[in-house]
Amino acid sequence: MSTRLPTGIDVLDNRLGGGVPAGSIVALSAPPASQAELLLAEFVVPRETLYLTFERPAAVVSANIERTNVDTGEPTIQAVDSDEPIDEALTVLDDLPERSTVVVDSHSAIERAERPAFLEFMAGLRRRLNNTGSLAVLHCLDGRDVSPLRDSTEHLADVIFRLTTDTTGATVENRLAVPKFRGGRALTETLKLTLTDRVAVDTSRDIA
Repeated sequence: MSTRLPTGIDVLDNRLGGGVPAGSIVALSAPPASQAELLLAEFVVPRETLYLTFERPAAVVSANIERTNVDTGEPTIQAVDSDEPIDEALTVLDDLPERSTVVVDSHSAIERAERPAFLEFMAGLRRRLNNTGSLAVLHCLDGRDVSPLRDSTEHLADVIFRLTTDTTGATVENRLAVPKFRGGRALTETLKLTLTDRVAVDTSRDIA
């Protein structure tokens, strides 16, 4: 079995057989009006992380991570805001450490590129992950303005984490589905999450 890299969420890792295979691209699909950034903070915990932010200043991302109740260590946060974001991102990834995590926030910025440039980024990211035994998490905004290239992102991704947030009356319910998992077993049931200042998994239905 390939080397598994933990996500930082123990219950999820247990369900996935120890984590996600090294070299994998994970697409985290989530509504913009959700607490998905708490999941990103948890993914930073297990290992050295390069956090590429395409839409928010690095200082804002850093401050938001520090405000979570998560010991994230000291991730490298790099803002990508040039006229050639894909070229800049791939250049930054040339120095990716061994067995690390890459967070792309948000991947929608990559999906707005022309298809050849989008495919160049995905292929370049894949090579760097394979060369270093690392893991990438693409934060894919699932809102009102979804790129036509989202289907290609999910096709190329090895693992899909899909967060849904449902507000019914006075209750907010968050669920995480793993409908796709290359190199392992997809989950047949969703995980109920509590997202406040960190991620907690509701295991109340589990049999002791």
